[in-house]
Amino acid sequence: MKYLHTMVRVTDLDASLRFYRDALGLEVTRQHNVPAGRFTLVYLAAQGQPEAEIELTHNWDPEPYTGGRSFGHVAYAVDDIYAACERLSAHGVVINRPPRDGRMAFVRSPDGISVELLQSGRALAPAEPWTSMPNVGTW
Repeated sequence: MKYLHTMVRVTDLDASLRFYRDALGLEVTRQHNVPAGRFTLVYLAAQGQPEAEIELTHNWDPEPYTGGRSFGHVAYAVDDIYAACERLSAHGVVINRPPRDGRMAFVRSPDGISVELLQSGRALAPAEPWTSMPNVGTW
């Protein structure tokens, strides 16, 4: 067996690409527009890791999506948790669980998908403004 990808449905493909590609830093590996099925699939992966993709599925006809509690989050290791959170903040992304411990943070995609960021290796030394930031919303 081989892991292929995790699929999430998105309501606004442009907003989702601004989050996953521009703010989070994932790279688009491929995109398929399927006019007969009225949907678009966009696959993204962390640089150098095309084997671990996230698939954004955008159905062209609007429909409501509700998140089940059986899905928790997607997670990515980052080289510098503080720099990653600064980049996300610069893109207007709310840091729901700041990296107060220098190790872990949570943000949400435009569709409410929880994304965990984990510091690669050892935790960084606690630093401001992160140590004083409260949690915001749910993560």
